[in-house]
Formats: sequence, structure tokens, C-alpha cells
Amino acid sequence: MSTARIKDFLRTPFGIAVIALVALTGWALWTAGLLDNDLQRAARSGSVHAADGVDLDTDEAATIIGNRRLFVGFLEPGADLGDACDQIAGPAKGTLALLLSQDGDEDYDTYGCSQLPGAGDANLGQAFVAESQIRQGIDVFAERPLEAIKVIVVNYDMLVKADIVPDHARTISPSLPRYLIALAAVAAVLGGSALAYLTARRAGKLAAQRAQGRAMTNDAQSSLDAHAAVLARQIIDLDRRYSGSAPHLDSGTKYRAIVSDYTALLDDLAAEHGSVEDLANRVDELVDRCRALERASRPPFSHKPR
Repeated sequence: MSTARIKDFLRTPFGIAVIALVALTGWALWTAGLLDNDLQRAARSGSVHAADGVDLDTDEAATIIGNRRLFVGFLEPGADLGDACDQIAGPAKGTLALLLSQDGDEDYDTYGCSQLPGAGDANLGQAFVAESQIRQGIDVFAERPLEAIKVIVVNYDMLVKADIVPDHARTISPSLPRYLIALAAVAAVLGGSALAYLTARRAGKLAAQRAQGRAMTNDAQSSLDAHAAVLARQIIDLDRRYSGSAPHLDSGTKYRAIVSDYTALLDDLAAEHGSVEDLANRVDELVDRCRALERASRPPFSHKPR
């Protein structure tokens, strides 16, 4: 398909709808985390993440955190915590995140990652305090991540009481509805395309049938006109022979009956009364009658003596 045809298609109402549905699909898949890694997926749909090798009961840890606006991620030793903070900027939006990894001294490397509203602007000072205080006292429990979670929760609650972080529950939007939206959008595009194709195909068939019907009608009309011309010629020939014949003669009676039927036929042909097929049958019948009358009026063939 050429570029011009694609542009023409995209300008149609269906093309605009396709663009809108494709955009909706992309948004739904992106916000649902289709391309998320494990950390991003955990931040989007839960409150805790534990990398491979970290001995942590994540279900129990999630129960301890509850619905607080808090996300804790235990990463593998030596992980780039700053890069991890950038990765969860969207999935952990609206939370106070703390990223940890255990170093060789059996202490935690920590990185406060506030994703609370205004953390990088109006509430920059509060975000700095929150990021500093949320990690206090956890190095004591470097070998017991679950106990470290409990300390982090206590620190968070103290920040809430000090009005440094908002006292609001976190609302997690599940990914499944977004996947369903994406699926519905894709289904709408495919279904609309299939419907448009079937409609166009049906319209094409109907157009072809109508064209074929018109062609057959034109052929039938042309045949009718040709036969009517033959009949007119026969009527003229018979008129020269029988126009002055006596009314009581059998041949004259048949001729006048043919002329009467021919006159009625001319009226029906002019007014297009009846179908082309019926009119053609009447013309053929009169042609046969004319030929029969012409054969009956010929003298018998005789041989001349030598």
C-alpha cells in the first residue's frame, strides 16, 4: 500500500478510530507494566521486593507494611541503587521507597527514593528528611530482613506523625484491567477491520451481481429489439399481400388477427408493460405465426415438362 493511500485511510473516521485504539492499547500496555523488570513489577503491584538470594518472606513483609505509602526493595549485593530508583519512578509513584543491598561489611547500602508528590520541587526538604530518617536503625538487622522491615515501618509511622509524609493509604491499581483494556482495543481494531472487509466484500458482490444483472437485461433488451425489427419487416411484407384480401378468406382473417396482436404488442413495448422475457415470447410467437401464414400462402412447387 502506498504512502498516499495510507494517509487517505488514516483521514477516514475508521482510520482515526484505529489510531485512537492503537494509542489506547499502547497506553494500557505501558501503564500495566508489560516491559517491567522484576523490581518495577513489584513496585507497581506491591510494597516489597526481594532479589534472588535474599532470605525474606515477601508475603509476611507485605503484611507488615500494610497499605502504607511505602515500598522497600532488597536488591542483590553491589546493585546500582540510584539506577534502581530511576526505574521505579513510575511504578512506585506516590510512595516513599527505600532500596537496600547488603555490602561486604554485613551492613546495608541504602538509597532513599521518595516518590511522594512534590518530592523534587515544593516538598524537596520534606523528601530529604524522609529519605534520611526512613533508614535509621536497620543496620542492626542486616542478617534479618524481616526485622529490618519492622524498623522501617516504625520510622515511617514516626514520619507520618511529624507530618513529613502524608497519612494516606496507598491505592494499587492492578494490571489486569489495563491488559483487558488493551485486549479490548486490539479486538475492536481487528473486529472493525474484519467487519469493514466483510462489508466491502459484500458490497462488491452486490455491485458485481447488479452489474451482471444489468448486462443480462441489456442483452435481453437488445435481443428483443432485434426480434421486434424482424417482426416489423414480416408485418410489412404480409401487409403488401393481404391488405386488400377479402375479410371472409381464412388467410385474411389470420393476417388481421396478427396485425391486431402486433398493435397491442407495440403498445406494450412502448409502455414497457411486462417483463423483457414475456415481451420476447410474444414477439417470437407472432414471428412464428407470420412465417406460418407466409408458408401457407406460397403456391405448391411443380415440375415443368421437358
